[in-house]
Amino acid sequence: MKAAPEQERALGMDYFITDGPGCGGLLRSCPEDFRVEEVYQEQRYEGGRYLVLEIEKTNWDTHHLIREMARHLRVSQKRFGWAGTKDKRAVTSQRISIMNLDESELKRVHLPDLKLRVLGRTNRSVGLGDLLGNRFRIWIHDISCPDPAASLSMITEEIRDQGGVPNYFGVQRFGDARPVTHRVGEALVKGGIEEAVFIYLAMPFPGELERTRVARRALWENKDIPAALKSYPDYLTFEIAILNYLVGHPGDYAGSFGVLSQNLRRLFVHAYQSYLFNMILSRRMEAGLPLKRPVVGDVVCFARNGQPDPEKLQAVTEENLDAVNRLAERGRAFVTLPLIGYETALAEGDEGEIERRVLRQEGLSPEDFRVDANADLGSPGTRRAAMLRVVPEISVEGSSAGLDFFLPAGSYATVLLREYMKSVTVIPEQGGV
Repeated sequence: MKAAPEQERALGMDYFITDGPGCGGLLRSCPEDFRVEEVYQEQRYEGGRYLVLEIEKTNWDTHHLIREMARHLRVSQKRFGWAGTKDKRAVTSQRISIMNLDESELKRVHLPDLKLRVLGRTNRSVGLGDLLGNRFRIWIHDISCPDPAASLSMITEEIRDQGGVPNYFGVQRFGDARPVTHRVGEALVKGGIEEAVFIYLAMPFPGELERTRVARRALWENKDIPAALKSYPDYLTFEIAILNYLVGHPGDYAGSFGVLSQNLRRLFVHAYQSYLFNMILSRRMEAGLPLKRPVVGDVVCFARNGQPDPEKLQAVTEENLDAVNRLAERGRAFVTLPLIGYETALAEGDEGEIERRVLRQEGLSPEDFRVDANADLGSPGTRRAAMLRVVPEISVEGSSAGLDFFLPAGSYATVLLREYMKSVTVIPEQGGV
């Protein structure tokens, strides 16, 4: 079991499941190298208060796009619904819904690199439960291994033998250039609401533009919110919204998150849950416990539409172990680990001890995830499959390779790519935040 680089270990992703040396290479040299298409069950749109669109966007972060669309349409962001947040440096196709909007009003939207297609109307907002998963077509360039086809094929066979890859939360969950989202969530869960606000607003990171780092560092050091509002670059739209609120409501740190959309403000605690999940998954691998096959004490979920359904859970006992393992071999049962929240029931046996040890190390209990200062930011928790069952189709062209694959909703393409590359190098963006 190969150890991961330090930047991944800092996010709880301690290991690779494959032993191959990796091909290196560059990811996202242009947005067209990273294509994502949402996959849904067949749906009929027969009328209702929600207008449903399919959007194709290039180099747009979902949250920023929704903010800009809302501004052009002159409506609240709260009227928008979507099933998943997509990467910025990519070409992505996804569905959104807008409450109480007539199709004719879309003519107000004039945004670059955005295509809109009306699918119809429905009586409920688009949400995460609608999404089956995502189909990916990704290119890796400048591969450094001497025989790319042979090296990639060897890693593919390792993944096939293992039954997939660890279902880590990828770096995007925490922030590519500025991985602080989980640290904001940690402060919220541990009762440090003011600390959480300043981490989000002000903690500087080397990956950002110099102008951004200077503005953040000044606020981090002097906590002067009115001065920060004057100095923050206008592209830091979410931070400026919070600063504006705090200037008008001094000291109301709990209320300041209310200026963000519900999807965005819930990311913080969810990101900390994701970090803890990654840690628990790494500790399970370290202990030699299988990811594909359950052991006594585990909690499994069963399949719905061929994918793990965290609503259908069962504890694994000596009495049902053989039956559950037969289902696991057929892809109908999945070992799960907790996304810890205030309703989380921990596992038993060796897995349960891992979960409890991680909580002790972090100084936490599940009840902390209620977030007393702002209940809207809390989370009841759920469970998530430990193994991501995927084997990509790969085509090699010189020193470039294209990977085609499908992932269930909530899983990350980069956790598959990292097994092939062993160090994911992303072309940095020019400009922006």
